[in-house]
Amino acid sequence: MSDIAIRVENLSKRYRIGAAEEQHDTFMATIMAQLRHPTRNLSRLRHLTRFNTNGQGEEDVLWALKDVSFEVKRGEVVGVIGRNGAGKSTLLKLLSRITHPSSGRIELHGRVSSLLEVGTGFHPELTGRENIYLNGTILGMRKTEIDRKFDEIVDFSGIEKFIDTPVKRYSSGMGVRLAFSVAAHLEPEILLVDEVLAVGDIAFQRKCLGKMKYVASEGRTVLFVSHNMGAVRNLTDTSIWLSNGILRQEGATIDIINAYTNNSDIFNHSPIVDLASIPRSDKSLRLILTKLRVCFDGKESMHIPMGSNVEFFLEYESPNLLISPVVGIGIDLPDGTRVASMGTVLTQTVLKFPTRRGVVRCSVEEMVLNQGDYTITLTFVEGGQIIDRLEQVCKFTVTPADIYGNGRLPKPEGVCYLRHHWEFEST
Repeated sequence: MSDIAIRVENLSKRYRIGAAEEQHDTFMATIMAQLRHPTRNLSRLRHLTRFNTNGQGEEDVLWALKDVSFEVKRGEVVGVIGRNGAGKSTLLKLLSRITHPSSGRIELHGRVSSLLEVGTGFHPELTGRENIYLNGTILGMRKTEIDRKFDEIVDFSGIEKFIDTPVKRYSSGMGVRLAFSVAAHLEPEILLVDEVLAVGDIAFQRKCLGKMKYVASEGRTVLFVSHNMGAVRNLTDTSIWLSNGILRQEGATIDIINAYTNNSDIFNHSPIVDLASIPRSDKSLRLILTKLRVCFDGKESMHIPMGSNVEFFLEYESPNLLISPVVGIGIDLPDGTRVASMGTVLTQTVLKFPTRRGVVRCSVEEMVLNQGDYTITLTFVEGGQIIDRLEQVCKFTVTPADIYGNGRLPKPEGVCYLRHHWEFEST
């Protein structure tokens, strides 16, 4: 038997970017456009699925993946890293047979289980219990096999009280817990995991990482997509780096992460970031956040002196009025390690958004991070659901300053500094 679990050869996937809907100035023009809709829609459908044979010269064609080739051996845990829009999720959807490649070849040796988005493979009208049996049946398992694993799945997910509740009533966190537990426990030979663990709490993320290590130790294969370089480093031995649909580099995880985080093209370093142009990794997320602006002491800059007052301005635009939005800003090291979090939940701030577009400001009274490079992650939640999330959208640099007022620049150790003083007390 071959020791190869996954073989990908010259894999490509292209999409045609949709055109914006026409806007009409008069009622008659609108009526005429409606009458022409059937013919125009048929023409658009044909246009979406027909490409030039050479794949060149079409400006509205996006190559999500292009000529990607790699192999994964049985029992390997492989990380897949890259910026939003790099092609990571597309790769896993092709491997999961959710969509078909435009060209290339995929070989899978073993039963595949995947966790690509919250609730993937779940029927919202069915209960958690029913969805466990549905997923097991889809994977080709007998009822007796699922019965044997059922209690373990429910116990790991931690949602025993809700196992007979329809999944449509689950929170996103509950959905992730059950979805991961099902995917990991139904004995797949190949487990594909996308960046869905970001929705769960820290304790559950650790449980998931431990379970993936256990799955790998049993000789199964794991492909793990994540923006969290710390998790990728701890879980995987080898990784691949995708950039704009192309396999940029593959090899030992530590080498790939170092090359990725040290690459000057990876992180935007401008104080004004066009968030609307950044692809969302999860197609179910709405584009709400449109622009980020970073200032210190009233100046726009991504070079922030230690001790400065910092302001983050987040522009948003929503198709509907927002009822109870929750906004979060995470500050990470370039390797994905979270060092600080700011959020309206933490300060118990209730934001009222009277208009569909506007600006949210987050003020930090003192930048207590030590000198070095940091990245920003943004999350926007409405009604308990994450509706927009952007990982490491840009990088800022904290520069040394005379924070202790002694005329000298400190040589700090660690991630943050603490204002402190010393005095002598006799005994």
